[in-house]
Amino acid sequence: MNIISLEQAQTIINAIFEKSRELDLRPMSAVVVEPGNVVKAFGKEDHASALRLEMALGKTYAALALGRSSSLVQVRANERPMFMKFIDDASDKQVFAEGGGRLIRNAGGEVIGAVGVTGDRQDVDEDIAAHGIHSAGLKTDEDCADMDQLVRLEN
Repeated sequence: MNIISLEQAQTIINAIFEKSRELDLRPMSAVVVEPGNVVKAFGKEDHASALRLEMALGKTYAALALGRSSSLVQVRANERPMFMKFIDDASDKQVFAEGGGRLIRNAGGEVIGAVGVTGDRQDVDEDIAAHGIHSAGLKTDEDCADMDQLVRLEN
């Protein structure tokens, strides 16, 4: 299995922070994890509020656990509350079903990690997560939809 490198993880986080400053967003935090939700790199901008690492990790855990973006996990949570209660209990309440978590895929479409972004609105968090992934020359689920890989773009 391929795993995201430290250099790629740092590139993603730096690109997220550069984009957030360009767009004049609230202070951001971002985490990049390996499969298994093992932290590879984390960054928290000055003045970002507390619990940002935990929120970002919850988003990556959601994406990795259910094999889709955390925004789709949020849709699933709204549609199937009993299912999400099970996921919440089984994960010891580590899943944060809110937009901003994305799977990171290599050129062949294999999942090599995930990124979680928090600090602004969840749709913005998710968009700049994709920007960070692309800045490292890697792919999002949307980029791999036509490849021979399991990609979930809807529930």
